[in-house]
Amino acid sequence: MDPRFSVVPDKRKDQHFLADHNILNRIVDFADIQPDETILEIGAGPGNLTRELSKKAKHVYTIEMDDALVKILEEEFRDTNVTVIHGNALKVDFPEFDKVVANLPYSISSDITFKILRHRFKFGILMYQKEFALRMVSKVGEEEYSRLSVHVQHFADVKILMKVSRRAFVPPPEVESAVIKITPRPAAYSVKDEDFFMKLVTAAFVQRRKRLKNAIVNGAHIMGLKNAKKIVTLLPRDIMEKRAEMTSPEEFAALSDTIMELAKDGNKDLQG
Repeated sequence: MDPRFSVVPDKRKDQHFLADHNILNRIVDFADIQPDETILEIGAGPGNLTRELSKKAKHVYTIEMDDALVKILEEEFRDTNVTVIHGNALKVDFPEFDKVVANLPYSISSDITFKILRHRFKFGILMYQKEFALRMVSKVGEEEYSRLSVHVQHFADVKILMKVSRRAFVPPPEVESAVIKITPRPAAYSVKDEDFFMKLVTAAFVQRRKRLKNAIVNGAHIMGLKNAKKIVTLLPRDIMEKRAEMTSPEEFAALSDTIMELAKDGNKDLQG
């Protein structure tokens, strides 16, 4: 057992405990925690980050699902400004919080990010697998530009603050990591139906190497779209010849609105 921990990390549970105190301190510094702020942490592990957050914040809510770790955390943080929430972060209700600061379990990165973004908060300082982080921040035309890029950047500004070596963790994961700052804000463009917009982006990137006209037809079931072959003939030809990786979020938004209008015209409609 590593002497820094009273519980052995279990790789099968996606447990890689952040042990480098320089990295921990930098994460806390990035969070710029004020004495009146409430912090949400997801995946407390042995409490290394929790401990540092509690020194700065008014209150810390930390979520952990491992029974053995929860027992240790509840004992250490009894009668302090830390509340330990025992449960799956994807299933439990989040309390109100000002900022979220966490070394996220990488296996739930996408789902937990979008759950976080459904809440109101100032910003988050979050650790991800480096490749995932690169997709989050990539812009149109860049190699890592993806469905994730469009979806996340629809809701927030994202910026990589630092990259983190696998040696900062116990046990070392197989991948490098990165710390991201994610700041919620309204999109710079309007979209009439956010759910349909997201489905369109998904359909386009499922077949990212195909032109949009083909991706829309082949992904019509994702969007619940009838008469997709007819609709694509009515869409701007220059856009239909593009591939998803060369289509900006603004273009996807405009395309989404146009498809919605065409689908409502006569017999060209949406299901569900």
